[in-house]
Amino acid sequence: MKRPFSYAVASNLAAERSRLLHVLFAGESQTKPGHRLGPKVYDYYLMHYVLSGSGTFTDGETNYALRAGSTFLIEPERLISYASNEVDPWQYRWIAFEGEEAARLLAGCGFGHSHPISHIEANPRIGVLYRQVYHSLREGGPQAAMLATGYLHLLFAAYGNAMSGLEARPMRTGGDGDVLVRQVTHYLSAQYAVPVSIEQMAEALGYNRAYLSRVFKQKTGMAPVAFLLRLRIDKARQLLRERPELTVEQIAHSVGIPDALYFSKQFKRFYEQAPSAYRHDMLYGDQT
Repeated sequence: MKRPFSYAVASNLAAERSRLLHVLFAGESQTKPGHRLGPKVYDYYLMHYVLSGSGTFTDGETNYALRAGSTFLIEPERLISYASNEVDPWQYRWIAFEGEEAARLLAGCGFGHSHPISHIEANPRIGVLYRQVYHSLREGGPQAAMLATGYLHLLFAAYGNAMSGLEARPMRTGGDGDVLVRQVTHYLSAQYAVPVSIEQMAEALGYNRAYLSRVFKQKTGMAPVAFLLRLRIDKARQLLRERPELTVEQIAHSVGIPDALYFSKQFKRFYEQAPSAYRHDMLYGDQT
C-alpha cells in the first residue's frame, strides 16, 4: 500500500544554548520512494530512527542497508548520504543536537566513528522518546528546551540498555543473598516516603518477587513489607523528636503513610504509645 508523503519538524526556540547538550530540532517524515539527501556534511549531530520501510545510509566509504528498528547517526563534518527504498520508502524520526557532552554520551550507547548504526528489534520506547523530544519543542514554553534535553538523555539511556542487552534481562532466581538484602534495603530506604510496590521493586532489581521476598526474610527475619513499615515508623519517630512544628498527620504523610489513624495504630504497636504521647515525652519529659 502506498503511504502518503508527510513531513513535520519542530525547532528549539530558546535564546540560549547549553554548551553541554542542546537539542536543535526534531521531526518525523514519511519519505517519498527514492528520496535522497547528500552527499553532504552537517555541523551538528543528526540521529534517525526508522519506524517502517527501508533505505540505505552511506558514511564515508561504508554503505549500510537499514530497516524498521534501525538507527543511523550522522556526526558533524562527516560526508554522508541516505536514501529511502524505491518500493518501500522509510518513515523515520530524527533529532538534531550538539554539545560538549554529546560524543561521550553517544559512545556510552555504543555509537561512534566506526559504528554509526544500530538495529534494535521490538523496542517501542525508543520511538516514543523521539516523539517526546519533538512534542516538547512543538508545544514550546519556557521549559521546552529543558524537557527536550531531558528526553534526549532518556533516549541515550534506552539505547545503552538495549544495546547492552539489559532490556531483555531475565529475572534472577539465584545468587548472593547478602547482595539482594543490600539492594532491597537501599531501594526501600530511598523510596519509603512514596508509594512502594514490592512487585515493582522486584522487577526493577531484576528478581522474581517470590524469590526476593523469601531470601530477604531468610536473611533479615522480616518480609520486605514489614521492613518497609518499620523503616517508615522509625523515620516518623525521628521527625516527632526533631520537627515539633509538624502535626502527626503531616509526619504520617511525610513517611509514606497517608492514613493518620493507621499510622498512629502502627506506631503504638511498635513503641507502645501514641505518636502524640511519644512526642510529649521527648519534648517535656524532663519537666514533669
